[in-house]
Amino acid sequence: MIDRFRLFLGPARLRALFILIAVTGLASLMLNVVIDDFDWVRPVQSLLALIALVGAAVIIGGRLDPAERGRWLAILMPAVGALILAGTVLTDFALPLAGAALGWIVAGLFLFRAKMPMAYQKAIRALRKADYETAVKVMDQIIKEEPDNPSHYRFRAELLRLWGKLDRARRDYVKITELDPESAVGFNGLAEVSLQAGDFQRAHEAALRAAALAPDDWVALYNLGMIEDRLRDSAAAIEHLSAALEQKVPDARHRLLIHFYLLRAYARTKQPAAAAEQLEKMQRLRSGLEEWQKILADDQAATLRAVLGADVELAAELIAGRMPIEAAAE
Repeated sequence: MIDRFRLFLGPARLRALFILIAVTGLASLMLNVVIDDFDWVRPVQSLLALIALVGAAVIIGGRLDPAERGRWLAILMPAVGALILAGTVLTDFALPLAGAALGWIVAGLFLFRAKMPMAYQKAIRALRKADYETAVKVMDQIIKEEPDNPSHYRFRAELLRLWGKLDRARRDYVKITELDPESAVGFNGLAEVSLQAGDFQRAHEAALRAAALAPDDWVALYNLGMIEDRLRDSAAAIEHLSAALEQKVPDARHRLLIHFYLLRAYARTKQPAAAAEQLEKMQRLRSGLEEWQKILADDQAATLRAVLGADVELAAELIAGRMPIEAAAE
């Protein structure tokens, strides 16, 4: 659970959250020394608690998509308002107001519960049967009812990519970026679908934007480095793939390909020692290779095979020692 939370926030936001809680908590503890000497101490402690609560909401909420963010604002803002009143104007009613705030949060979780899982069930059932046409039609109806929800366009775009309808998928990702110009997810999806279509220049532009919006997201950096591998921009690939590894990539299969692309970049820039080091790291990630081979063998992996199949085969040849490093750089 902690690891998932860390990956969700990213290092920068997690660090900001830690500093916020540490500073406000330490200041409140220090004020306990003089709590009986001055009347202003308790209101200041209440203010510090409020700053910590609001700051945490901003840090965490910034990682949510707009629809989900709106849902949590509807749940939390009335409760925050009640706590502000309890700590400032209506201090004599602090306990009842705190209880009301907690009660509203509990009620809000039911009143504003996410409808998405239920609405998506039919589309997911169709997806499992590889009936992409039906799944997309279901999403068409959902989007007709909620045209301003970026999450709907994202899921439909994923379905369209699996179906091989890349132009339509691209339009959905463009729509996401129009609804939310700060959506790294939208630009990252646009980069991926452009890569699938072989439009490396458009893919690179979108990937640069995604990485700028989410500099601590290993997925954005990984995609950017992969595209730069295709463009044979080895210096940029080394920079961005190395940055991706610094973000603690959780999956062995993705670490394997990062080291493969780094190997190729170092080989292309005539750095044989660095390339050999990457091969050693690849050889320690055989489980990642086996995972890719299982994934790519699936009937629904045709789109993924088109993008990564050749890379996985080359990685397998290198790990088995059947190919020299120089050959992989061609």
